[in-house]
Amino acid sequence: MDIKRILFPTDFSEGSDNALPYAADMAKHYGAKLYILHIMHDIAKATGWYVPHVSMDEIYKDMDANARKEIDRCGVEELRGFKDVERIVVKGIPYDEIIKFAKENKIDLIVIGTHGRRGLDRVIFGSTAERVVRDAPCPVLSVRLPVYQTKG
Repeated sequence: MDIKRILFPTDFSEGSDNALPYAADMAKHYGAKLYILHIMHDIAKATGWYVPHVSMDEIYKDMDANARKEIDRCGVEELRGFKDVERIVVKGIPYDEIIKFAKENKIDLIVIGTHGRRGLDRVIFGSTAERVVRDAPCPVLSVRLPVYQTKG
């Protein structure tokens, strides 16, 4: 197995935080480049609603600044001493952008956290991880929260 590029998409949630050590350990183990990707959800694309650009531009500007601060802190402890990391923030529909990034950057493995949503939550919010697993051009390691793991 030749793993040179690992993608770790994050929404800065507990699920993503739980998956980060897996991505970091695998990148170190394989000597792979680690891409940490955050997608700012594009509200207009997701809903199809018209939103005046002036107000949305300001909102996205704020979201981008906050996301860049957060992504710079992402994995500081787990990646201490590891140099081959690139942090990226983009705007779009999360699963679309993850798959697009994986294809364009010839990603060998995606490590993604799951939320473990069920029922109505899942219907309303969908599952980014599920769509990535289904449509990714490479293998995907989905990491569940310990709360949702079966006890054996």
